[in-house]
Amino acid sequence: MPFVTKLTFQSGDKTVLDRIVGDLKQHVEKKGAECRGPHADQPKRLNIPQYRSLSPGDEFPAWDYTVYTRRLEIHGADEVARSVTQRAFPDSVHVEVEVEQKKPLGHRRN
Repeated sequence: MPFVTKLTFQSGDKTVLDRIVGDLKQHVEKKGAECRGPHADQPKRLNIPQYRSLSPGDEFPAWDYTVYTRRLEIHGADEVARSVTQRAFPDSVHVEVEVEQKKPLGHRRN
């Protein structure tokens, strides 16, 4: 039964994120695997308060930053998906991998 490898990439650096995801998509397609995406989620704007001490009221200015998310899916081609997940990515890019087994239509559990 085929597997679907779902990759989620997040970073505050949109340029680096788009370059990495674009390169991966080209690599996967060059190997002959089916690749869906990249799908972009809405950027998340985060505002993190920073406190000078543990007592309330004494704060530094809040830390604002944006997180960008891209998602790819690799269908079948387990060897290609494995090679992609074993790559080294920059520290500024967070990668999550989810593997899902697809069962054919009409498949029953025994």
